[in-house]
Amino acid sequence: MNKRSVGSEKEELAAEFLANKGYRIIEKNFYIRQAEIDIVAYDEVRKILIFVEVKYRSSAKSGSSLEAVSLAKQRKVSKAALYYLNYKKINPDTVNIRFDVVGIDGDKITHIENAFMYVG
Repeated sequence: MNKRSVGSEKEELAAEFLANKGYRIIEKNFYIRQAEIDIVAYDEVRKILIFVEVKYRSSAKSGSSLEAVSLAKQRKVSKAALYYLNYKKINPDTVNIRFDVVGIDGDKITHIENAFMYVG
């Protein structure tokens, strides 16, 4: 299995995990020029729009999945989120947003809510 198909499989797993937690999955793999949002979800209970970065590591050789969300990656996801809001005509002042990370290390899934703030 190539890297892209493994990534897609793990993103599907993360989406199922979030859906089972009660989140509504709005969109997957939202692309703009130089960035992608893996999952856009909505927490109906807390009324929060969530931008989710999914990271997978098959082994600990290259560090944990959560360590792979660098400042540069946070910046890319933040800019993609702003673009998403503009594209969908959502006023950022009228919606609560959050950036989460779902880390998958082997068979273990870790969900970090509010993993980082907007990085401009």
